Amino acid sequence: MHRPSLLITNDDGVYAPGIKALAAAVAPMAEVMIVAPSENVSGAGVGITLNNPLRMEEVSEDLGFKAWKVSGKPADCIKLGLNAFLPRTPDLILAGINRGSNLGRTVFYSGTVGGVIEGALRRVPGIAFSYENYDNPDYTLLQKYILPIVEHVLKYPLPAGTILNVNFPEKPIQGIRLAKQGLGYMNDDPDKRIHPTERTPYYWLGEKWEHHDEPADSDVVLLAQGYITAVPIRVQELTHHAHVEEHRPTFEQLLGPLFT
Repeated sequence: MHRPSLLITNDDGVYAPGIKALAAAVAPMAEVMIVAPSENVSGAGVGITLNNPLRMEEVSEDLGFKAWKVSGKPADCIKLGLNAFLPRTPDLILAGINRGSNLGRTVFYSGTVGGVIEGALRRVPGIAFSYENYDNPDYTLLQKYILPIVEHVLKYPLPAGTILNVNFPEKPIQGIRLAKQGLGYMNDDPDKRIHPTERTPYYWLGEKWEHHDEPADSDVVLLAQGYITAVPIRVQELTHHAHVEEHRPTFEQLLGPLFT
């Protein structure tokens, strides 16, 4: 019987409890390999490391799974995992379980989501898992839900260039919904302070939730109702085709006089 190969990463760091819980949830049915950042790099998005070397160290004995820590970001981990560690291309990339939700348009900031986006750009499908409970997450409560989700994606593959963004509610779980991406996101809330000796200003960026009128079937609304939400997000191609067709003639005439 074929055992699928799963590459696992996160943005909370290789020693975060969530990644070990995720690996334990899928280990009974798959070959698992962890390649994750050596420390917390939350907010990394799909960023990569270009100005410093990437250092890798095996930490399999620490985690109980075949694992490496990388001095970089989740996307770096996927690049290295696919090109330096794995004997073959994995069937699926998993990321998480993130401490805190990744709802609506916050996915653009999330390193957890960024890791699976990097895989999707390389034609490897992926699922990002996040848990709304930030202060006291018990990831063992989620493990029984993870395996069926992974098995479904393996049986019914995602379209090319598409990832699945899964969020677990903090309140008692009412069910699961395939949802639409909400509009909400974390807006800036800078906290200005003064350096005590230099007397110069500095900032903690901070964040606050930017509310929007959300459709009833969005991840933002459904998670608040106690549902596990799963949003298929397409990253294959982001062109606004209608705008191209409508404005191509006038836009391309902007520089016309310079070529006559």
